[in-house]
Amino acid sequence: MNICVFCGSSDGLRPVYRQAAHDLGLALAKKECGLVYGGASVGLMGGVADAVLNAGGKAIGVIPKKLVDKEVAHKYLSELHVVDTMHERKALMANLSDGFVAMPGGIGTLEETFEIWTWMQLGFHAKPLILLNVDGFFDGLLSFLDDMTAEKFLKPVHRQMVAVTSDPASIPDLVANAKTVYQDKWI
Repeated sequence: MNICVFCGSSDGLRPVYRQAAHDLGLALAKKECGLVYGGASVGLMGGVADAVLNAGGKAIGVIPKKLVDKEVAHKYLSELHVVDTMHERKALMANLSDGFVAMPGGIGTLEETFEIWTWMQLGFHAKPLILLNVDGFFDGLLSFLDDMTAEKFLKPVHRQMVAVTSDPASIPDLVANAKTVYQDKWI
């Protein structure tokens, strides 16, 4: 099983984020889950990949040519796919993965997460999506999603498609045991 992780190319302000990336990488390797991610050696991206690799696991990076130097492509991955565009990056990451995890990050992390969630909502895939809510990082977003649901812009069944945990070690089992239920957005 391969799990795609969306996360920052920065470490963020607090060390708890880097620790969570490390703990997630160890959990993936321990459960023999391959990592699929954005291919960088820096930030949380590098942290999760390094932890996987140092524990003997498999790490697959997907990075656009334009970002190879900017994001400092990881040189020691099990596989590194260099693509032309961000669209190709996301499509290949999705195709290589059996589930998705969003960790703390910036607008790129949110964009990837919401695109995968949209694809799930529209029935383009039935792979689980989990928010790793490190030290309450996603609390504001979760509150906003609840507001969207209350205001009838998001159906409860679609809101519930995204699982939330604060425990990096739980991710492999959550992905393996997920039951994603598709319900047409327009019914």
